[in-house]
Amino acid sequence: MKILKIQTLRGPNYWSIRRHKVIVMRLDLEDLAPKPTSLIPGFYQGLVEALPSLVDHYCSPGCRGGFLSRVQEGTYMGHVVEHVALELQELAGMIVGFGRTRETSTPGTYQVAFEYVDEQAGRYAARAAVRLCRSIVDTGRYPVSELEQDIQDLKDLAAKASLGPSTETLIKEAEARDIPWFHSSARSMIQLGTGIYQKRVQATLTDRSSILGVELACDKEGTKKTLRDAGVPVPRGTLIHYLDELQEAIEEVGGYPIVIKPLDGNHGRGITIDIHSWEEAEEAYDAATTASKTRSVIVERYYKGRDHRVLVVNGKLIAVAERVPAHAIGNGKSTIQELIEETNRDPNRGDGHDNVLTRIQVDRMSMQILERKGYDLDTVLKDGEICYLRYTANLSTGGIAIDRTDEIHPENLWMAERIAKLIGLDICGIDVVTEDISQPLRENDGVIVEVNAAPGFRMHVCPSQGLPRNVAAPVMEMLFPSGTPSRIPILAVTGTNGKTTTTRLLAHIYKQTGKTIGYTTTDGTYIGDFIVEKGDNTGPQSAELILKDPTVEVAVLETARGGILRSGLAFDRCDVGVVLNVSADHLGIGDIDTIEQMATLKGVLAESVDPKGYAILNAEDPLVVKMAKRVKSQIAYFSMDPENEILQNHVRNGGLAAVYENGYLSIIKGDWTLRIEQAVNVPLTMAGLAPFMIANALAAALAAYSNGVPIEQIRSGLATFEASVAQTPGRMNLFNMGTYHALVDYAHNAASYEALGGFVRNWPGETIGVIGGPGDRRDEDLFNLGKLSADIFNQIIVKEDNDTRGRPRGNAAHFICAGIVQANGPAAYQTILNETEAIETALNQAPSGSLVVILPESVSRAIGLIEKRKPLEEPRIPLNGSKPVESSSVEYSESST
Repeated sequence: MKILKIQTLRGPNYWSIRRHKVIVMRLDLEDLAPKPTSLIPGFYQGLVEALPSLVDHYCSPGCRGGFLSRVQEGTYMGHVVEHVALELQELAGMIVGFGRTRETSTPGTYQVAFEYVDEQAGRYAARAAVRLCRSIVDTGRYPVSELEQDIQDLKDLAAKASLGPSTETLIKEAEARDIPWFHSSARSMIQLGTGIYQKRVQATLTDRSSILGVELACDKEGTKKTLRDAGVPVPRGTLIHYLDELQEAIEEVGGYPIVIKPLDGNHGRGITIDIHSWEEAEEAYDAATTASKTRSVIVERYYKGRDHRVLVVNGKLIAVAERVPAHAIGNGKSTIQELIEETNRDPNRGDGHDNVLTRIQVDRMSMQILERKGYDLDTVLKDGEICYLRYTANLSTGGIAIDRTDEIHPENLWMAERIAKLIGLDICGIDVVTEDISQPLRENDGVIVEVNAAPGFRMHVCPSQGLPRNVAAPVMEMLFPSGTPSRIPILAVTGTNGKTTTTRLLAHIYKQTGKTIGYTTTDGTYIGDFIVEKGDNTGPQSAELILKDPTVEVAVLETARGGILRSGLAFDRCDVGVVLNVSADHLGIGDIDTIEQMATLKGVLAESVDPKGYAILNAEDPLVVKMAKRVKSQIAYFSMDPENEILQNHVRNGGLAAVYENGYLSIIKGDWTLRIEQAVNVPLTMAGLAPFMIANALAAALAAYSNGVPIEQIRSGLATFEASVAQTPGRMNLFNMGTYHALVDYAHNAASYEALGGFVRNWPGETIGVIGGPGDRRDEDLFNLGKLSADIFNQIIVKEDNDTRGRPRGNAAHFICAGIVQANGPAAYQTILNETEAIETALNQAPSGSLVVILPESVSRAIGLIEKRKPLEEPRIPLNGSKPVESSSVEYSESST
């Protein structure tokens, strides 16, 4: 077997609308292509021995053992690889379940799609699954050591990608509240929400966290002074910078026992408690200075009691946990080392923050504690004897947590909420030492030891004992109070032809609302009136740029087939999804070989519309109409034909639609009609002579109307948008050259040629076409372009793109010319392969009153050649007997609704 390609999908995609994380592997089975598993000696037994847990895969039989029965009866290797890739992830602790395998049009080559949790782990699972299956085919087995290594590698990849327990908790709560989120490329930040509604978090710091509050909390001495001045009980202590200040500091706090800790430490690093001698104090000082960035050290009086963490969010106490340091409990038989090892075998313990609890590590502090008691790791503890292995009770050093939320005394609760406000933290972790949290601190000599910014949530979410607390909920409620939005409107446009024009027009209509619009097109990414990034930006990366921008109020996203196929959509759902048309373009690329497959691919957008939103569908395209069966949202149709049966039935049932009737672009619903504007008054329609532009305008107007844009603003947008170089470069750009006109359009497939022909045939004079076709299209596609051109133009110049996309120079032109010849039309043609030369020839030879239509590889180059000839400012469409496209004379009632 050979892996030809592995793709990572991250949003609604061709394989699944609901499951956004999918690996797609293009796999050539090579010598295994004709062999079902039943004909491979020993394969079934070897697979069961390697992965007996595959018995839990139901597969198509729908019962336990279903998949293995398929293997025994005979299935193909691509299907087996899919299930193995899923099971390897499961064995590494990543819960996945979705998979699908399909043979491509290339015999023996399969697309293997399966769900993943972590991208790197998913890609690893794909390769490991192929390796495992190949090994069993060749040798009848997969070595246990190899399988164990695979699973460990997968676990390591998942752990490396983990966001940490606190961040994971916040993300799960965001998802439960339907708040979208994104990774940031900087400082491990997470963006919650989109556009202007976004909020940012970094662990449990938020963009509401006061920098002054965070700085104060990090300054332990400053915090203590602030609290002491406010009457809050804090330990007696002092700050020192040099070892020769230590003795005086000990006397100042009242002598032993003491605590020594770094001024700016965290996670308990460098802290030593319950110090009783000068030797211990010196060693503790060295540990504290090592852990301190400033080399500054705090010396405090040691207060006996239990360690508690109190969590306050947005001024309200949310949770309380008692933290117990890492320890061993004797059984009268085992050594301390053996007890630690037994404790670490708990499946809830892991390394760092990758599990509910952390494994206990023996270090300098642990050995110091044991030496103080006269113990070592070989000591056997009495039955029930507790031996602590850490001074501090942090979970990150092996401690455990006991929930005490319901036990805290009202006075202590009041004090904690007051402390959070005194320090100025929106999310605040307060460390309290007291024998009994259910009694006021002042009655049992309790003190506030520290105040922490960015406190960990793990101890509250997964306590070792007591009730778990949903501490993320109040954070989300603080960031996104009930009733406030977290998503900006997303309007997305797809189709074979007209995407860019419709996207730009829709963005222009929305600009009439006064909002900041972010939009993506084939020529760039824009925010407001400015371009952010030039290029063909119709994929998920560009869409994500818009959704992450804090100034954007509405996103209008051109969505091309390539991005959906390569990565999926950039959003989990949109408010409006427009599907303009589906035609035979880009077939044979990316294993999309039929127009029906292309329709399924583009239908991903329609199926991803929010149930409360609208899928805007072309009622005249049968493939687009079929999408309605799979759509979960509301549907609105548009059509150039007011008598269209699909549209008429939809309207009779109270549905929303846009139609071209009696020369007007109109919105209809039920028995009322709202006329927006006459087509001749909409510049984009070229005085009503370009039917496909009228259709684009209908789609854009309907999309805006369905999302609440007032009709006056839609009318204004239509009236002020032109097919100009400034607004739609390369889309029906008409230039007045004085004695003739030139038109630049990016038509490059059969459907766009036909659409363009609807305008060109209305031209009263001679028409000259400078045409070509992309080299990665099929021979028959290029041949068809030639036939169509002969029916559109009087004269034709056939050229080629500079980038032939793998074809020999002249080959694409050959097939286009063959199509022209077969058409037997009146068109005369010549071949000039160089695009610049072909354009210059057409412009030089253009007769008076003619129209030169240029279909370029490079729009900017073609426009540049025209502008060198200094065209007149305003194009003039010579009607001369031509008239706007006619629509049905069916009468509609006017309504002001």
